Amino acid sequence: MIEGVLIKRYKRFLADVQLSSGEVITVHCPNTGAMTGCAEPGWKVWLSRSDSKTRKYPHTWELVETDTGMACIHSARANKLVKEAFAVGRIPGFSDYPEIRTEVKYGEGSRADLVLEGDPGKVFVEVKSVTLCPAGGQGLFPDAVSDRGRKHLRELRNVLAPDTRAVMFFCALHEGVDHVSAAGEIDPRYRDTLAEVVAAGVEVLAWGAKISPEEMRVERPLGFSVDPL
Repeated sequence: MIEGVLIKRYKRFLADVQLSSGEVITVHCPNTGAMTGCAEPGWKVWLSRSDSKTRKYPHTWELVETDTGMACIHSARANKLVKEAFAVGRIPGFSDYPEIRTEVKYGEGSRADLVLEGDPGKVFVEVKSVTLCPAGGQGLFPDAVSDRGRKHLRELRNVLAPDTRAVMFFCALHEGVDHVSAAGEIDPRYRDTLAEVVAAGVEVLAWGAKISPEEMRVERPLGFSVDPL
């Protein structure tokens, strides 16, 4: 990974970073959220680089060292980390579902991030990356109003059946997070929908990740409550 210092993030998908050589480059920002608390100018960041000749900006912003811990702002990484955690048996309670598929079409035009399959049936899993950590280890999701997130919650509720489980998996890609809740002040409708689907039988898991320029992995269960403690 290439180390640098964040100058600014702008137009949602772009950021300017100063490298150790002093050169300033524009990089791709793979996060569509508000990134509150993860995009302060002057913070240390890490970039990956693609050799693709078709990319306008070969560098991608991956990590940032915040005031409260290391964070990965590349939200798509969460899906791969969670899949790996299930595959190696790190997440207890799913050993009877050895097969894993990704991006499975279901519901009303949605795609499940993961579908676990085994003798008991299926488990539909939606993965959300949590990086909003305002204070005291409290992680919040979403960091902006998310109609898409509410749709995913409803889709999970709708697949529940005697042989089908549904899991909302909050993957905290911020080492400062030790408890995850809905960000009701940011998106009250998401908070209410989450409470409804949990009452209907959708399971919620919250796990934290080890994050460094050398490796990332899901490694520790976190507390969860619909509302912040």
